[in-house]
Amino acid sequence: MLALLLLVLVAVATAVVLRRGNGAYPRHSAADAVAAAPVPRRPGAPFRAVAVAAGGLAALLYLWGALCVALAVMSAEDGGAGSSPPRPCRTGVSAELAGTVVGHSASYLPLGFRCETLDGGGYDSADVPGHLNPGVAVLALTALGSAVAAGYATERRARAVVPSGGPSPASNRRTGSL
Repeated sequence: MLALLLLVLVAVATAVVLRRGNGAYPRHSAADAVAAAPVPRRPGAPFRAVAVAAGGLAALLYLWGALCVALAVMSAEDGGAGSSPPRPCRTGVSAELAGTVVGHSASYLPLGFRCETLDGGGYDSADVPGHLNPGVAVLALTALGSAVAAGYATERRARAVVPSGGPSPASNRRTGSL
């Protein structure tokens, strides 16, 4: 599972690098390249790239976790021989603890599958990895922070371009009566 996550991360990073490198080897003559002025990069572009990558990874990680929860629910509700205690409640725990299971509950926010025991307590199933919720939270907060930083950089550049000391748009209105 970790290998799949790393593969997705490498694919996203490669796509970002290839997109940024678009036009690095132009098919124009050298004279055209000299005549063309370089296009300035938009302010906040690196922050936007990080925000898109982190947001996409957060969405993928959440979907993977939701799939894990859905598969655990399907496995738990699959009747037949050997269905008590449910199979997700038998994974990673002792047989004595699994024998006290009386029910289960699933949650999609936060991601989890909880096995409930006779004593009123319970434990989380090993079918839904525990690192999913913190991973989704960190990636989502990274995407949000990067998006805010990109907006701040863009606004800062826009304010630096506006000349100071000139008349404001409000002072251009006519005063007096008609």
